[in-house]
Amino acid sequence: MPLTDEGIIEVPGMLSRWVRLGSGAKAHYVTSGESGPAVVLLHGGIIGSSGTAGWRFMAPFLGANGFRVFCPDMPAFGLTEDPDDVYAFGEGGHADFVHDFVNAVCLDKFHISGNSMGCSNAVNYVTAHPERILSYALIAGGVGDIVPMPEMMAADPRPMDVRPNIMQFDGTPESMRAMMEAIIYRGGAISDDLITMRTKAANHHREAYTKRMQMMMADNGRDGAVPDVNKAARMSTKGRFDKMTIPGIYMYGRQDVLISYEAGFLQEDRLPNVQFFYPDETGHQGQTDQPDLFNQVFLEFFRDGKVSWETAQAAGISERRAPNPDLVAVPAGVSA
Repeated sequence: MPLTDEGIIEVPGMLSRWVRLGSGAKAHYVTSGESGPAVVLLHGGIIGSSGTAGWRFMAPFLGANGFRVFCPDMPAFGLTEDPDDVYAFGEGGHADFVHDFVNAVCLDKFHISGNSMGCSNAVNYVTAHPERILSYALIAGGVGDIVPMPEMMAADPRPMDVRPNIMQFDGTPESMRAMMEAIIYRGGAISDDLITMRTKAANHHREAYTKRMQMMMADNGRDGAVPDVNKAARMSTKGRFDKMTIPGIYMYGRQDVLISYEAGFLQEDRLPNVQFFYPDETGHQGQTDQPDLFNQVFLEFFRDGKVSWETAQAAGISERRAPNPDLVAVPAGVSA
């Protein structure tokens, strides 16, 4: 299937939209569904990512099942344009962008989710603006200084030289495909059109993307970087996000190749109010690897406030602690 005139995959049930933010930046997003509660889905951070690339399987499903779904392209991703770098490099700029975006499209209360970088962005947004959030669902990403990124990396038992290089893009479709094949467990989800769309976006934003990723890694203390004290204080989640009682779930694939799911155990131990799942046959981008499973989990959670027991079992509900009956429909006779 050819790309649209805008250079994105045409997905039935998803519409391409634009909005001029109060900052002057021109934000692109895709949406699905015409009525019902709002859901904001935040994409991951590998170059070439976008709302379409990250959520093309889930957004139409939720839209067809009673939700209004919004998937924005972050600055330096997809079709969004921020030529004056209004949104500061690093996680703080992303949090500001999300806030300006939801205000521009008039979302007062909404569910939120994010994968990888989008997980971190969702955590940061919930921490900064809990009054706007109905519930949240996280997929394979950071949770700020509750579990610092270097600690997550150290929890991975694999040596560094066997972990995939997600910074290997050299401008070619072949390098984009190599990155996608490294992080996506279900090879059939990597179509030629996906590679073409991602490669085009990646080359358009390459310089801005590099600056933003370098700052984001510095913010996380990666590669020996010393985070800016003032920025770190603003973005701190410790003692804030971990104390919130907003309903939240977290899904961490057992075949994640970027940071193995053992790192999720650290997060689970420090997030007592969040229900964790460890689905099998799932890599870093779980909503792409297991769309039917993730779609059902999200639908039940956002619609009913709880994941059914059958779905929770299929999703690999954590056995490290008793299931949370406020978030999972625990049957009689099961310890909770």
